[in-house]
Amino acid sequence: MQLAGDRFTAEAAAFGNDLATQPNFPAEIRAPQGTLPGVSSFQIHFADYDILTPGDRPDVLVVMNPAALKTNVGDLRAGGVLLVNTDEFTKRNLAKAGYQGDPLAGLTGLVVHEVPMSTLTRGAVEPTGVGKRDAGRAKNMFALGLLCWMYQRPTEGTERFLREKFARKPEIGEANVLAFRAGWNYGETTEAFASTIEIAPARLPAGTYRQVTGNVALSQGLVAAGRRAGLPVFLGSYPITPASDILHELSRLTRFGVTTFQAEDEIAGIGAALGAAFGGALGVTTTSGPGLALKSETIGLAVMTELPLLVVDVQRGGPSTGLPTKTEQADLFQALHGRNGESPVPVVAPRSPADCFGAAVEAARMAVTYRTPVLLLSDGAIANGSEPWRIPELDDLPRIEPAFAEAGGEEFAPYRRDRETLARPWAVPGTAGLEHRIGGLEKSHQDGAISYDPDNHDLMVRLRQAKIDRVDVPDAVVDDPGGRARTLVVGWGSSYGPIGAACRRVRDRGVPIAQAHLRHLNPLPANLGEVLRSYERVVVPEMNLGQLSMILRARYLVDAQPVTKVAGQAFLAEELEEVLLEVEAGTMAATERKKMAAAVAVARGEDTAK
Repeated sequence: MQLAGDRFTAEAAAFGNDLATQPNFPAEIRAPQGTLPGVSSFQIHFADYDILTPGDRPDVLVVMNPAALKTNVGDLRAGGVLLVNTDEFTKRNLAKAGYQGDPLAGLTGLVVHEVPMSTLTRGAVEPTGVGKRDAGRAKNMFALGLLCWMYQRPTEGTERFLREKFARKPEIGEANVLAFRAGWNYGETTEAFASTIEIAPARLPAGTYRQVTGNVALSQGLVAAGRRAGLPVFLGSYPITPASDILHELSRLTRFGVTTFQAEDEIAGIGAALGAAFGGALGVTTTSGPGLALKSETIGLAVMTELPLLVVDVQRGGPSTGLPTKTEQADLFQALHGRNGESPVPVVAPRSPADCFGAAVEAARMAVTYRTPVLLLSDGAIANGSEPWRIPELDDLPRIEPAFAEAGGEEFAPYRRDRETLARPWAVPGTAGLEHRIGGLEKSHQDGAISYDPDNHDLMVRLRQAKIDRVDVPDAVVDDPGGRARTLVVGWGSSYGPIGAACRRVRDRGVPIAQAHLRHLNPLPANLGEVLRSYERVVVPEMNLGQLSMILRARYLVDAQPVTKVAGQAFLAEELEEVLLEVEAGTMAATERKKMAAAVAVARGEDTAK
């Protein structure tokens, strides 16, 4: 279903629709087919206007087996369309999904189309002579063809894609093309479908667009940052879900001065990246939460040596191995404080797949300018989701100045800091006259020699903190139409879309609401305290148990109320709409307390319905 979803998305993007997608797939490489844990799904929300999320409740749901029905039918909106591959609703498959009888007979309030997709697909591909197994696999293309007919999407692009994808096995490519056409023709000729659905192109700002996932946009941003800095990009990483696609994407871009190194483990990956930074490259490493824990010692080494390093954490459900393919925002505390000693680093978080490009450029600028490791916090929803991205002109991006140290007549002082940024010189190894010590032991602020002097350590700790405090961060921007809102919703990362959509819904009800979204989480915007204190109520939705709200309460002494979700799924707009209405009614805090109480009740075997 991922391939079918990708192709429908590509056609929607080419047609000019605004869109947002959210793939959902099992953590196992070969999950048991036909079982509930093995369900793979792909959700797309596309429209002729600006949209912010992959949507709450689908209008159309395609289910290829009983497990897919059981997992997803509850999300379908009332009156929605359900397309069912009835060939897979066998007694055996029903049992796998936990059904004792025919679940289709009890469905009410939906428009159900029962289509023997597997049978029709096998008949359509018979002229190619492919085997039974390959014929069965083409049924997803039948479903895609039917959807393309329903929404009047062009067919030429998909047919060309299939032939190119299976160029080495042309009979497989032709079988998929015939299945795709059969799905289209089924919609065209059957009397079951009353009409098609037409969605016009969206009125997007002028420019050249392409559809990107967050991981692809982030990779492109790293390349662009390297070009604007005049530096080669070195990625040292170990594959880990959901960050691996960045390694895959950058390995294709070596012609742009990119070197990728797949290490044997997380520690080797970041060690190589830090070594590349010492050698004068833009050093990058990618990981997820478990890997970030392993990299923490080397991040501390980069803080001590004051070298630029970009660490990308694509967050997933935790702790430990947790939920490898599901999203979460629970690594904020780890990013800010997950190292020994006073080890401050800037932290940046993109808000959407397309925003990953700009966030990567910004993080690289901070790392190079201030000679510091920078953590970029993406998450599974952003990494795997996609949306249209307006491709910028490279020359329009900010110039990044490495300003390497040069040998002069006087003795080199490796910790003689820039008066504005407090960054130390970046000296490339092998440059005569720039010899100096590096390593994890504390250094003298004068000549860089190893120092155990108490006053010197106190000075260096404060200087490293002051350097991060001076990182230039733009002021927080508040979206408060009319300026009458009493409630401010503060978010970070992928919560941007659901928060924005919820605020639109609440405003449509006549309730003023303000929204502020933070890209920079350390240091925080200089005006943030003033912004927070200018509202009666501050609400912070997060896919964790309230980490940013704790920071805001501690830093600014405001009553920032958390809205928490740790289900491995992004917020829905309707969830946050309900929360914001509860805020206005003064009942939201009680709702949050009930979540924890319900969890304890489950552990005690108590009735949670009370």
